Amino acid sequence: MGLLSLLRKLRSSSERDLRIVLVGLDNSGKTTILRQFANEETPQVTTPTAGFNIKSIQSNNLNLNVWDLGGNSKIRPYWKNYFENTDVLIFVVDSSDRKRMAESTSEFNELLKDEKLQNVPIIVLANKQDLNSSMKASEVAEIIGLVKLKDREWQIQACSAIDGTGLKEAMDWICKCMKK
Repeated sequence: MGLLSLLRKLRSSSERDLRIVLVGLDNSGKTTILRQFANEETPQVTTPTAGFNIKSIQSNNLNLNVWDLGGNSKIRPYWKNYFENTDVLIFVVDSSDRKRMAESTSEFNELLKDEKLQNVPIIVLANKQDLNSSMKASEVAEIIGLVKLKDREWQIQACSAIDGTGLKEAMDWICKCMKK
């Protein structure tokens, strides 16, 4: 490693690229959230992510590389291959899908066990708040066990990927965590 490489590593955190991993069950709204974060148009229909999407986003003087990992049950075992050097984990929950809350809880608990994610701040996005059938963010936090977490920084944010409600607050929290 040369001197220039060492100097780049020593730059302040506001100048380094941060790695954000965005996960959740299929059809929870991850890709639409990523498009909202990137200020891109969100299509009426989104194709399920078969692998991953990456977007580089500038927010609050930070460079964020957001990795949106597909949520299909066959893809989830491969999530762990993307956890190295993660700065923040975003877990998206479809808060209108009560039938799959047990599955979301199970996946969330598996993430918490991963050694590469220890001490990584977590924000849970209780998505689809624009639907009448949605659970409140506090209910989602209770169901998935977020409220019991004592060993790491966490936040839950109600949001709607379709209209962007709550996503600015989520991004502000992420940036605040990274600046600490």
